[in-house]
Amino acid sequence: MKQNLFIALEGIDGSGKSTQVKMLSEKMTAAGHKVYATFEPTDGMIGAVLRKILKGQIKADHRVIAGLFLADRLDHLLNEETGIVKKMQEGYTVITDRYYFSSYAYHGTHMDMDWVIEANKMCAQILKPDLNIFIDVPPDICMQRINAGRESTELFETLESLKNVRKKYFEAFDKLRDKEAIFITDGNRTAQAIADDIHQAVMLS
Repeated sequence: MKQNLFIALEGIDGSGKSTQVKMLSEKMTAAGHKVYATFEPTDGMIGAVLRKILKGQIKADHRVIAGLFLADRLDHLLNEETGIVKKMQEGYTVITDRYYFSSYAYHGTHMDMDWVIEANKMCAQILKPDLNIFIDVPPDICMQRINAGRESTELFETLESLKNVRKKYFEAFDKLRDKEAIFITDGNRTAQAIADDIHQAVMLS
């Protein structure tokens, strides 16, 4: 295993990514890694606009949303203070809650996925994850979790949307299976069982 890794956790809304980022961060820290956990959209200026769009506070065309996610991702990578590239250079293992496969899946439901992949090619050239981890949970279970845990839903948080996004994730994995390291885990289990599965995959990456 490399000294410091770049790991991206993916999944449809309600799949438990944030829980697994936390658990993996704790395991990697215990193993002696300096860990930097992060997420997309970021809490930066562009990410703040995206969060307002997702909450329905700002209206935007899906092509605009895709462009904003790309801009936010580039800043996420290249920011001089908090950028992933800088953290990697400083010896951190970086674990991110979403990266470009999220764009392929979510924006790919509204436009040509190949365009989204091409638009994000610069990000892949700057930094490709050592492992993309997809937590696979049935969309109906994710919707139950979302409805139970929140007072309001966001832009993509409908059952039909989540079904489409899950389908697009697998389409993207198929397109890029020769170029990306991808690990798919059954997310319809206990958090600990999923965490153990993910940790083992990371140790082999």
